[in-house]
Amino acid sequence: MLAVLESGTMGTGTVHHIAWRATDRAEQEQWRDWIFEKGLHPTSVIDRRYFTSIYFREFGGILFEIATDGPGFLIDEPADRLGETLKLPEWLEPHRQAIEARLKPVRLDGGDQP
Repeated sequence: MLAVLESGTMGTGTVHHIAWRATDRAEQEQWRDWIFEKGLHPTSVIDRRYFTSIYFREFGGILFEIATDGPGFLIDEPADRLGETLKLPEWLEPHRQAIEARLKPVRLDGGDQP
């Protein structure tokens, strides 16, 4: 007998999507074409500033992403300063103050205080 299960909901223990690597845009486009030929419906290439992505759902509903390596995280800060400032997409910049107010300080030594 086949049981009908409810769809999962976001929360602890769930996975939003699975990401795969494409070394560059040309490889990503090859994957996009192959995915389309298999009867799936990939998105167009989406610019995520630090990389580009395509997304598609496989027949069971799992969301997959294929993302490029570049241009990389060094386009707007040097390697020795990575992660020192909060980087937001342009569409979230108007909300920066509210977002930063909700963030907890991060310590690299694992302590509670900044």
